[in-house]
Amino acid sequence: MRPYRFIARALFVGALAMTAACSGNDTRQIPPAAHVDVPRFMGDWYVIAQIPTYIEREAYDSVETYALRDDGRIQTTFRYRKGGHDERVRTMHPVGTVREEGNGAIWGMQFVWPIKAEYVIVYVDDDYQQTIVGRSKRDYVWLMARTPSISEADYQARIAFIAGLGYDTSQIRRVPQQAAAQAASAD
Repeated sequence: MRPYRFIARALFVGALAMTAACSGNDTRQIPPAAHVDVPRFMGDWYVIAQIPTYIEREAYDSVETYALRDDGRIQTTFRYRKGGHDERVRTMHPVGTVREEGNGAIWGMQFVWPIKAEYVIVYVDDDYQQTIVGRSKRDYVWLMARTPSISEADYQARIAFIAGLGYDTSQIRRVPQQAAAQAASAD
């Protein structure tokens, strides 16, 4: 029975990617960050807030991990818990391809062959501690950080940046991060 679950999930993710690739009216290219040092971008990024995909609507403890492969592509591991901090960890393993245009900021992210979803790093701070990833369709966005939480001032500044890109920020969802909650209760 388990192989059928995998096949059903793969078909669902493929349909989701095709729908996302074809939806939306706004086709203006979202402006990428001026330059992204791809090796420096590798590692863990906690998802602080997002306009979620269908799969991420009830995500908790979301972490995106990037690793540069020998072939130059990016092995990605997305970990999350669906519905609560105590739920089992679920994972997805898309592969990113850095496009020649965009100075390291424009990627194609492949969940199911042959479909590559647009993945644009629109902001990364000088210390590579906070980033925003978006799409030209303005349907999804991810605010991520190297830590499970950021200051409220940084959060508000990043949300303002996202609004300036043309996103409807009323759709943004903060992702509950157990590590952040534990750190706050220890203070």
